[in-house]
Amino acid sequence: MTRLSSLLFALCTLLLLAGCASTPPYVYHYVPGKTATLVNGVAIAPATAPPAVLAAIDAGNRIAGLPYTYGGGHASDADTATGFDCSGTASYVLRATGRLQGSMPSEGFRRYGQSGPGRWISVYARKGHVFLVIAGLRFDTGWTRGDRGPQWTTASRPADHCVIRHPAGL
Repeated sequence: MTRLSSLLFALCTLLLLAGCASTPPYVYHYVPGKTATLVNGVAIAPATAPPAVLAAIDAGNRIAGLPYTYGGGHASDADTATGFDCSGTASYVLRATGRLQGSMPSEGFRRYGQSGPGRWISVYARKGHVFLVIAGLRFDTGWTRGDRGPQWTTASRPADHCVIRHPAGL
């Protein structure tokens, strides 16, 4: 982690602890043995990842690069989807872990699972948008360095007005 991103993360954490409504941004940092790697847009899971995380990464890899489609991805079969929106992306990946039945809109993820960041998977949700952090990599449909649509990235992004949740046990 760069010194600037470390300071930014520390400042945001202090503000959060002080009772301010700000959510710390997602800031990528590599942790050996815990962080997935990114190779040509494909996430490679760390060897120590549990099966549910492997399933999440595999699901993300199947849909990475598809276009953004409003309302897309809420069906259970990615093979028939022409594109995904943010909540369709999150729903699809979390269904693969066995920790979500069906799908939900982005705001519904504000109450998903358990409160706070997870050890392996974190869900950042606010009204109108949701993104995932899986084994340290962000899986998102926006704030990336390319076209909109589901994709893996190490790019930092703000998380204003988000709540952070995680699937139980992950």
